[in-house]
Amino acid sequence: MEEGEVPRPPPKPSPTPDEQSVAKANEAIAIRPKRGRLTLLSRRIYNALLYHSQRQGVDEPVYKLALSELIGDARFNSNNTELLKSHLRDMQATTIEWSTSGTGLKRWVSSQLLGTVTIEEQGRGRPCTITWRYPEEIRERLVRPHQYTRVLLEISGQMRSYPAAVLYEIGARYLTSPSRLSMREDVLWWAAVLTGRSDITEVDYRFLKRDVISKALAEIEALCEDFSLELIEHKRGRRIEEIQFRVVPKLQQRLGAADDPARNVFDLELVGKLIALGLKQDEAQDLYATTDEGQLRGTIEHVEQRLRSQTLPALKSAAAYFKDALKKGYAGVKGEEAAAPPSLPSPSRGKQAAAPAGEDRMHRIRELWENDRMQKAKSLYLEMPEAMQAEMRSRFEAERLAQIAAPIARAWRRDGPASRIAATTFHRWLAQVTWPEAPSDRVLLDFALAQGVAGM
Repeated sequence: MEEGEVPRPPPKPSPTPDEQSVAKANEAIAIRPKRGRLTLLSRRIYNALLYHSQRQGVDEPVYKLALSELIGDARFNSNNTELLKSHLRDMQATTIEWSTSGTGLKRWVSSQLLGTVTIEEQGRGRPCTITWRYPEEIRERLVRPHQYTRVLLEISGQMRSYPAAVLYEIGARYLTSPSRLSMREDVLWWAAVLTGRSDITEVDYRFLKRDVISKALAEIEALCEDFSLELIEHKRGRRIEEIQFRVVPKLQQRLGAADDPARNVFDLELVGKLIALGLKQDEAQDLYATTDEGQLRGTIEHVEQRLRSQTLPALKSAAAYFKDALKKGYAGVKGEEAAAPPSLPSPSRGKQAAAPAGEDRMHRIRELWENDRMQKAKSLYLEMPEAMQAEMRSRFEAERLAQIAAPIARAWRRDGPASRIAATTFHRWLAQVTWPEAPSDRVLLDFALAQGVAGM
């Protein structure tokens, strides 16, 4: 150390998932992009970056972290750095406005969401690192906010759509408010905030409510153990012009609600079919959250018929064909009767609609395999004698319960495997202890062929 150099304090010990919470500035929760677009994964990554920035301190102008740690905390479930870079670019291209007011002073700031980001790949056997910084005007407000909401990364990471992730944070913010009422804003404002899009200029509220708000509220109801949200509509005449949300604490679970099939509001099998066609997981989830379920089912059925066709040329990209069929409304049209949408993406769509690379395809197959294994573990548990079930529950509590987030642990202690939010964690653990061996590429390919994954 050079003379006069101030030594850095030792790094803080790594917290358990229970402690992994970010103090998110209230102004940064309901972000309305002025340029660019935010996605579910970009929001997770942003929360994880903010969490580590706060651990390193506001005095650091540049923050640094092992890339693997960021990927884990963002619940990224992929080692594809190109996909990560794409989401980082989205955040850098997103412009937000930040307004604050004090005694006799009002301040407005327009800024990027994220500043310079560097990923250093140091060669085989050495860890990759990521460094990042925030625009100076908002750095202190983000890293050391005066008014903030505690957001658990574990719970936020379980949300499956962008609108639900936003509403979860809004609900967490107003849960302790005396009125428990969120901000009241016009429909256009909410459309931009709940979709993360900056290009919305007009909104048909009927579709916003049906395709975005209702699905997000159902997701909050199913996955959040602390509160639910109620939509409040404000009319001018017959027209709904403004909306807000009421936060309703879940003091105790309604009798029988844990076994109510209506709580299973997300058709994970349908999302799995979208992924099997070649869509990325976050893209499939976003599509599921913003598209009529019947239309999705009809379009998937049409594409599957087209894939089975023996008379038409083989599709080069099932994902691109699906997107085009969905856009043009081919749902319910038999594969050989439709004027076939182009099987190749148009040049204007660029790389996003192109056939996925081999690495991405193997990653999606692995996700499908893990989901399948988790379902088998669930079936295995249900077939166990009661004594063996009790033994597995006790073992789970001894080995895993202390490591999971507090709301999930509370849900487990209250409802056990009947809790939707805790059951996923339990069945994933059961699959890991029952079949601890990692699958080889051969096993994954055999699984893909047996399941009829597109492109195999």
